[in-house]
Amino acid sequence: MAEKRWLAAYVKMHHEKRVRDRLTETGIENFLPVQEEVRQWSDRKKKTERVLIPMMIFVRVDTEEQRTVITHPSILRYLTLRGAHTPTAIPAEQMERFRFMLDHSDSALNFSAGDLQPGEKVRVVKGSLAGLEGELVTLEGKSRIAIRIHQLGCAVVEMSTSLIEKI
Repeated sequence: MAEKRWLAAYVKMHHEKRVRDRLTETGIENFLPVQEEVRQWSDRKKKTERVLIPMMIFVRVDTEEQRTVITHPSILRYLTLRGAHTPTAIPAEQMERFRFMLDHSDSALNFSAGDLQPGEKVRVVKGSLAGLEGELVTLEGKSRIAIRIHQLGCAVVEMSTSLIEKI
């Protein structure tokens, strides 16, 4: 049996939940990043699922299942890197971190295609340091917030990038 790997598949607009349900029915492992939110209408409030990455679903498949998934009428194609001809595999560790962050986040998640770059000004939005502003730096491969005190140097604290936002 071939090893399973995570792939990202593009789906038709507003078909994400239907595709998720259909893949689950057929026994194919999938992950649709959604968050529950309360929507306010003029006459009522309602809990709804908000899709975080529109037109995309993640599937964990072997080669045979990969062919089965792409035959679904609402699935357009797999994510491939520029110049590549095969679907791009997403490392399992990154998928697990993303799923963990989604499951354990205290507030709404927003997905941004742009990465935070070292040296960018950031603000802590969660945790005991909420409201603190500083600069994102990377030391020994870890993200940290640096607070510069020009006359003395800078204070640095390790911080998960999920707790900060770009200013």
